[in-house]
Amino acid sequence: MQHPVGSPLPPPHQPGHGPAVGWSPAAHHPGPHQGPAPVPPPQAPEYPMRAPGPAAPPQTAAPQPAPGPAPGAHPPAPAPPVPDTTGHVRLPPGGPVAVPSVPPAMAAAPDSTTTTLAVLLIGPAGAGKTSVAKYWADHRRVPTAHISLDDVREWVRSGFADPQTGWNEHSEAQYRLARRTCGFSARNFLANGISCILDDAVFPDRPVVGLGGWKRHVGPGLLPVVLLPGLDIVLERNAERSGNRRLTDEEVARIHGRMAGWYGSGLPIIDNSQLDVPETAQVLNEVLSRSIASPPSW
Repeated sequence: MQHPVGSPLPPPHQPGHGPAVGWSPAAHHPGPHQGPAPVPPPQAPEYPMRAPGPAAPPQTAAPQPAPGPAPGAHPPAPAPPVPDTTGHVRLPPGGPVAVPSVPPAMAAAPDSTTTTLAVLLIGPAGAGKTSVAKYWADHRRVPTAHISLDDVREWVRSGFADPQTGWNEHSEAQYRLARRTCGFSARNFLANGISCILDDAVFPDRPVVGLGGWKRHVGPGLLPVVLLPGLDIVLERNAERSGNRRLTDEEVARIHGRMAGWYGSGLPIIDNSQLDVPETAQVLNEVLSRSIASPPSW
């Protein structure tokens, strides 16, 4: 049943009651006599009937100004703000990461395990970057995050640039976006006291899209370390991979050969051919302690 706009809805029908037509308090609160209320007889009009004519225009009252405060009265005080109950925590914005400073007491032997750091772990596919980075982050004594460029790159679910198809403008754009996203995340973590370790296969002959891009996105305080085992180790680890992260042996050998350009670059290099993950993480801590005391020039 439809009701005219602005009309109140009738009260809901309840069992044991009749329809709500002619609802009044008396109908719901009867007196000592039960039964329907008597209907008053029709009464004659107070004035004699006359023929209908044009209706008189309705009279409207002149608008009255809204009452204002009395002279000399003070305006009411504003209501106190409602306390924020959403649990919102203000976070410092992320800026370029500065070179880590070493307290004077630790200048002789800085401790990398308790310092807030931004680390870039470089290496070819199959070098063990992700495994070492995760282990290193898991066993730190200060809050630490691991950011993998491959994981961020694979956030793109359609239009995905598969590395197995080679390097082209689409894969380069996707890598650039992933690096910029990782850098933005790292700056935010570092600004809030959380260390970061990022891993990426950066080539020494592509500084603009590699190491230079990381320095631009994160800041001069980023500490790069190269993880470079022998080719046989890299081929063995690549064979254990599956999906689009497994490359052909020819591609792995070509990448490993290009990574050899890091020798002589001045960056610290770890050959983890004979080291397991915990041992490599221990060597990484030692390398980072030296880098804090004397940051590499890159």
